[in-house]
Amino acid sequence: MEPSMGLMALVVFGVLFLALASGIWVGFSLFIVGFVGMIFFGTLPAGNNMASSVWATVEKWEYVALPLFILMGEILFRSGISERLFKALVPWLYRLPGGLLLMNIVACTLFAAVSGSSAATTATVGRITLAEFEKLGYDRRLAMGSLAGAGTLGFLIPPSLIMIVYAILAEVSIGKMFAAGILPGLLLAGIYSSYIIYRGIRNPEIAPRTQESYSWTDRLVALKDLAPTLALILMVLGSIYAGIATPTEAAALGAFGAALFAFLNRRLNLKIMFDCLINAVKTNAMIMMIVVGAGFLSRVMGFLGIPAAITQAITEMDLSPYTLMIILGAFYLVLGCLLDGFSIVVMTLPIALPMVTQAGFDPIWFGIYLILMVEVSQITPPVGFNLFVIQGLTREPIMNIARYALPFFFLMLLTTAILVVFPEIALLLPRLMIGK
Repeated sequence: MEPSMGLMALVVFGVLFLALASGIWVGFSLFIVGFVGMIFFGTLPAGNNMASSVWATVEKWEYVALPLFILMGEILFRSGISERLFKALVPWLYRLPGGLLLMNIVACTLFAAVSGSSAATTATVGRITLAEFEKLGYDRRLAMGSLAGAGTLGFLIPPSLIMIVYAILAEVSIGKMFAAGILPGLLLAGIYSSYIIYRGIRNPEIAPRTQESYSWTDRLVALKDLAPTLALILMVLGSIYAGIATPTEAAALGAFGAALFAFLNRRLNLKIMFDCLINAVKTNAMIMMIVVGAGFLSRVMGFLGIPAAITQAITEMDLSPYTLMIILGAFYLVLGCLLDGFSIVVMTLPIALPMVTQAGFDPIWFGIYLILMVEVSQITPPVGFNLFVIQGLTREPIMNIARYALPFFFLMLLTTAILVVFPEIALLLPRLMIGK
């Protein structure tokens, strides 16, 4: 007698939960669950299917962009770009309500556009701003909370590593995914900035006034320190949108540009370059282990019919599109407390994407929605990665940092709700990129 679909789903998800709870690496956990499902419920050889699944995943040329963008971020992390951003932005921000607390938002927005990584954005900007805020007597709770929230922009603003993975798995254009993230990223940065300005107006003591003053000449001269960042943004994103380079070629251009900038800034030598290469290999190996493990598990679940059964069950509930997105949002909030962003995307996509496309949502729009929910997971304990990055910089207890980041958690949910009601925010720019 064939096992029921409910039993198969219960065993597969139960083994997955036990494997993750035991502390086994996520990638290995996914392989283990796939093997269990195939051995107990499948009719095909598990080993052969694992090998073919891994090869079918890693043979995709688009994945070459991942290590190149990671290498670019590693070089920029050591290049002094954050110090130059700080110098360039201080004359423009110091007089605004909230003062230099806005630096976290603006600097993270700009660095996100060249790094592709949430953790790298948080760490690079935080190394400079948190020390300066402490010295100037700024509100440390808002300083850490705004950094935790703004650091997540590394996932939403292109070139985003997680966007590349989503685009490949969902079989949509990487360039259009990058374009779709621009306006939502700027919207989220604008909402963050508005909140800090509001707090600064209500309580000016959160950002003590400095004695320094800057003329318009000082402001204009300071813009030269923005030149390297803007040049890299133009080199990477400009080459993609102009049709000059594919995302993979643009990633190579970005890595070269970052290395050139670091060399000219006297921040690059053989030892630093070796460290950058080693860390890029480690990070890429970690991401790809999750991706290939999830690819195998997705194939196994497809053979067993689990995604189709779940999709059919939810479809038969006759939910409205908005109700479906609310349920998915709650599901992703729970997952965000347990898993990292890459794991959430690659594990849930085979189940979630057919449901949302059947409900009438655009897969590119859903990618931005999903990435926003993944951003939320970056600041939710116990595994919010941005929280750990800030803890490493400040030695503050992790739950305190999570509490400081709570307003930005709700601002992210607000942005997600706006995106659900007004999907054109994400779809406007991709629709202008016909054929790219």
